[in-house]
Amino acid sequence: MAGTYKLYEYDPSTSAAVAFAVMFALSTAMHLVQVFRNKSWFFTPFVIGGCFELVGYVARYISAKQSPNWETMPYVIQELLLLVAPSLFAASIYMILGRVIRLLNGASNSPIRPSWLTKIFVTGDVVSFLMQSGGGGILATAKSESSMKTGNNVIIGGLIVQVISFSIFITVSVIFHRRMLASPMHMEVKSHIPWSRYMAVLYIGSALILIRSAYRVVEYVQGSTGYLQSKEPFVYIFDASLMLLCCILFNVFHPSKLLSKSIQNHEEREDLEMMNDTGYRNM
Repeated sequence: MAGTYKLYEYDPSTSAAVAFAVMFALSTAMHLVQVFRNKSWFFTPFVIGGCFELVGYVARYISAKQSPNWETMPYVIQELLLLVAPSLFAASIYMILGRVIRLLNGASNSPIRPSWLTKIFVTGDVVSFLMQSGGGGILATAKSESSMKTGNNVIIGGLIVQVISFSIFITVSVIFHRRMLASPMHMEVKSHIPWSRYMAVLYIGSALILIRSAYRVVEYVQGSTGYLQSKEPFVYIFDASLMLLCCILFNVFHPSKLLSKSIQNHEEREDLEMMNDTGYRNM
């Protein structure tokens, strides 16, 4: 791979890689504590995504220390893990809406049945994850320009699936939210369930991932010698910073706070079964 094209069009920053590795480590450690403390196992993919970000920036630091004689393995690790980590964040975010709908008994206000909602979007997320992983694998072993182009196109396809899925998800969320606000049911639950606040958190987290994914689409369309891939600050502005904000957002507004223990115990089983059905057990 190193002989086929230049791994980096710049000398990666060691200080930036270390800073983000440390911040992702702290946020992910907090998420791990929150998951175990609240037994919110549905948020496990989010924790794994945080671990991917952490390892990705550690690998990027190793690459930075090797400049300009970069080895292939650290580059591949950071490129692949940073690429697919948001798919794991998305999997947990998708589950939040289904849980909110069931918590509020608001199925009649949802455009998609709660029993199908999470399954549909997580399945789309799994497809995006596998496409991005597969494309990254093709790039990692590419021996020709044709193979590199194939891997690049597969990654772009996976990112587009993610953008479309998130766009539909946000649309469904907004429709449900507006219907709930217009429903008499809203007056019955607003005093003791801060569900509207968590809908806002869901929108913010979704928007962060959507913006990051759109950036990655443009980046891969431009190719390895394009403007975005030739300037390191873009990686930290439109990927690292946005994903760190997403992690911190759900540290502060952890969705387990939204649920009672009785509801949580019932829904954990359903979410775990759903994740197994869609393939995350084999990840």
